[in-house]
Amino acid sequence: MNVVILLSWAAYMKRYLITGGTGLIGTALCKQLIAEGHQLIVLSRTPSTVNQKCGKGVRAIASLTEIDVDTVIDAVINLAGEPIASGRWTKKRKAMIESSRIDFTKNLVDWLVLRKQKPECLISGSAVGWYGDGGDQKLTEQAGYHDEYTHQLCDAWEKQALRAGQAGIRVCIIRTGLVLSVSGGVLKKMIMPFKLGLGGRLGMGKQYMPWIHITDMIKALNFLIENEQLQGLFNACSPNPVTNTEFTILLSKLLKRPAILPAPAWALKLLLGEMSRLLLTGQKVVPQHLVESGFTFSFPELEHAMTTLLTNNK
Repeated sequence: MNVVILLSWAAYMKRYLITGGTGLIGTALCKQLIAEGHQLIVLSRTPSTVNQKCGKGVRAIASLTEIDVDTVIDAVINLAGEPIASGRWTKKRKAMIESSRIDFTKNLVDWLVLRKQKPECLISGSAVGWYGDGGDQKLTEQAGYHDEYTHQLCDAWEKQALRAGQAGIRVCIIRTGLVLSVSGGVLKKMIMPFKLGLGGRLGMGKQYMPWIHITDMIKALNFLIENEQLQGLFNACSPNPVTNTEFTILLSKLLKRPAILPAPAWALKLLLGEMSRLLLTGQKVVPQHLVESGFTFSFPELEHAMTTLLTNNK
């Protein structure tokens, strides 16, 4: 009986290669996969921080060349990328953003294609920014786009990942919305200003904010890994996007603080330049492909998601 159990466990256990594993999504994913007994290799520019952030059982590497040619990798989750909303999009900053996404993914896929034993799937990150400014139009994975920098960036990024399909690797592109977590990301940045009564809408507040609870984000990644028939484009966001005004009112209500200090569009444009479009425009994105594939959200409504996160943060 024990031998049967061990053999069954060995068949279940997988080895994953994760890039961008020390980020908000990556760390949460690593912790869950480790808890499930899987083996993880995390590629990082700072491998010395990997075990602290992702878990002691993770193998940290600084280069793909550290992975032996005979090492079996069942799946690759590509989450690497410089933060896009951390400052003005100067020429130098854009070059860093593009290199960390487009060039990195190209090199990753080139490496995967040359491997004798290829992974079953590549789950590669992208963002709802692919759609550009969507106004109030409902955007599924079949929708078009507004041609601007975020679209151009995400489109080139996705095309590099999709090349892996030519080598027989199943590819899923996951266009992520705003990931809500108190451990990082947009919500963590907003909590303190709102607690101090300094919160408010951005511009007119009519722009949509496609969002997803960190728990559902990790569930979606696992769903795509485990369902071997799935491939293509997937919007990773709640079925219920909200406007910036709705988000602001709810956060203010839950924190029991007024939100009466709007950030004027002109001020954001002056301060952030082109990058201000991330704050002043939005996308009414819905996860049609995930839902039609059988995925169920644990937190489809923003109030439930935010209440859970803020309650657990006390």
